[in-house]
Amino acid sequence: MGRIRINSEELKYMTLFEGMTGATIKDCIQEDESVAYVVKKGDMGLAIGKAGSNIERIKRALGKDVWVTEFSDDQNEFVKNLFSPTRIRQIRVSNSENDKIITLEVSKKDTKKVIGHNGTRIRMAKKLAERHFSIDDIKIKSVY
Repeated sequence: MGRIRINSEELKYMTLFEGMTGATIKDCIQEDESVAYVVKKGDMGLAIGKAGSNIERIKRALGKDVWVTEFSDDQNEFVKNLFSPTRIRQIRVSNSENDKIITLEVSKKDTKKVIGHNGTRIRMAKKLAERHFSIDDIKIKSVY
């Protein structure tokens, strides 16, 4: 994992989230009208709150879509967490001299969930995977 650079706006979002939920934030990125948080392993329940109440409060405070994922030291588990609760059927890792590419096999009906509205979820997932595990790309393979 390389150095993660957090800008002042993301730092503000992290401070707000930690203050409102009590969960420890490891990373945060913002894109368009969405904010993605990576919480410390074991803090997902704190982050979500009872029946999703914390997520709803954060959404209202920021006026943005909020996406929360749990960190893992294991690369494959981290990638699965990025797309939770969508079921990932298989993860394949391809390493070449220059690239590390992850291919996710998902059900055809779950493809839209993995990509997200206007591709926001997959773009944010790719950024987080690159920041934490030097993954160059995530590809989606839809199967029946």
